[in-house]
Amino acid sequence: MKLNLASIADKKEWKGFDLPAFDIAAVREKTCKEPVWLHFGAGNIFRAFPAVLLQKLLDEGICDRGVIVAEGFDYDIIDKAYAPYDNLSLLVVLKSDGSMEKKVTASVTESLKASPDFAGDWERLKEIFRAPSLQMVSFTITEKGYGVSPADLERGLAPSLIMGKVTALLLERFLAGGHPLTLQSMDNCSHNGDKVKSAVLSYADRWAEDGLAPEAFAAWLRDASMVTFPWSMIDKITPRPDVKVQKMLEEAGFEDSRTIVTERHTYTAPFVNAEETEYLVIEDSYTNGRLPLDRAGVIYTDRETVDRVERMKVTTCLNPLHTAMSIFGCLLGYTLISEEMRDEDLKGLVTKMGYMEGMPVVTDPGVLNPSDFIDAVLTKRLPNPFMPDSPQRIAMDTSQKLSIRFGETIKSYLKDGLNTDDLVLIPLVLAAYARYLKGIDDEGEAFDISPDPMLEELQAVTAPLEIGREGQDLSCLKALYSREDIFGLDLYRAGLGERIEKMVSELYAGKGAVRAVLHKYVSQK
Repeated sequence: MKLNLASIADKKEWKGFDLPAFDIAAVREKTCKEPVWLHFGAGNIFRAFPAVLLQKLLDEGICDRGVIVAEGFDYDIIDKAYAPYDNLSLLVVLKSDGSMEKKVTASVTESLKASPDFAGDWERLKEIFRAPSLQMVSFTITEKGYGVSPADLERGLAPSLIMGKVTALLLERFLAGGHPLTLQSMDNCSHNGDKVKSAVLSYADRWAEDGLAPEAFAAWLRDASMVTFPWSMIDKITPRPDVKVQKMLEEAGFEDSRTIVTERHTYTAPFVNAEETEYLVIEDSYTNGRLPLDRAGVIYTDRETVDRVERMKVTTCLNPLHTAMSIFGCLLGYTLISEEMRDEDLKGLVTKMGYMEGMPVVTDPGVLNPSDFIDAVLTKRLPNPFMPDSPQRIAMDTSQKLSIRFGETIKSYLKDGLNTDDLVLIPLVLAAYARYLKGIDDEGEAFDISPDPMLEELQAVTAPLEIGREGQDLSCLKALYSREDIFGLDLYRAGLGERIEKMVSELYAGKGAVRAVLHKYVSQK
């Protein structure tokens, strides 16, 4: 079995693999003439999620056109992971019970390099943007992809950053009649549609100011009846190609299982391995019609509900649990989140913290049940043995995450008049952060602390503390736990500062203290 159109035509050879059930040639021809969906960002999340949603609709005859993908950062992905495989990919769904599903995805009809340096591809992109049939331009380019630099604005109509190039293509659409369009971020960042809008308008306003584009162009982009920038919440883990998965595919007879590492250090492959759980909630704000992705599981709703779903995830049902496991995982020498979930103390920590401390103030979005969401996290997602996610990766930039992931819950307790004495495990995680900043694990061995923009500053705060020294002065901690910019509020004013100090003292008691203190408080809860 090789991943190309000729090979998948011989269906009897692909036993155990789900193959496309639609006429690939007909869909490609119609998409070429009347495109409806263009996506920027050819990475793993796109191939494992949005492209597969469309595949379902194509298989069921609900849609008759595919998606065109463009890559504006790492062009090697197109040359090495798309073109050699006729734009096909293999989705491997990794289940928490150790089984997997294998699905050949053919919904991508073209793959293009989004740069004028590739003249043919750039002209095709202009053609697509001019097409009245185009309904949606979507993005999975990471939060950094929406950045705008002064130097790029100075480049006029020849920008090098992806959002500048998108704006140049939008200008083509405006000049060709200004047909309506929706720009839909599908990146995992809060209020993502605003990031697209802000970036695009930065270029459009500058070009109008410099006389390079009509002022009406910027007005068109601001006209919500013509162009919209909806918010969304996406949630699905798509790790790097896994060696265990490669081996299982090879044993099944699949030949194209190699890992591809591009010059820009993107890890990809002809296949994508991903978890089974997935969520995509989108603000229903479209101007030129919209794809019926709701018939494949997407939730279309209003902006406020998208915001509530995001808040539920990041303040209660997923992100705080991840951060708790990252801090304690590093201190206890773990390298995989799934292995941590076999540790009864750590499993107890996140389970009790989520259900007993977070759920009383959880934001219920209405369209997703918080209990069902956290159930999936604790029983399917975190324990999944296929997910090679590490506490070290999740611990990156922890100082930037604590205010949202824990501070919001504490503020909700205060706002709702709840007793903060009921909070035990959240203070324990915050106390463990002061222990983590020392960079010494529970066995007394040094470990590499994950990158963080405030690391040096915060380590200086905890520098006076020593592991194993009895009766030491903890007053330095006031300079940490009173920081509203880190925790979202002054934890002393919230009535938790002294309790956290006591926990820090226990965690610093010496070798084995982290395990002992973790077990003590989890058992008490």
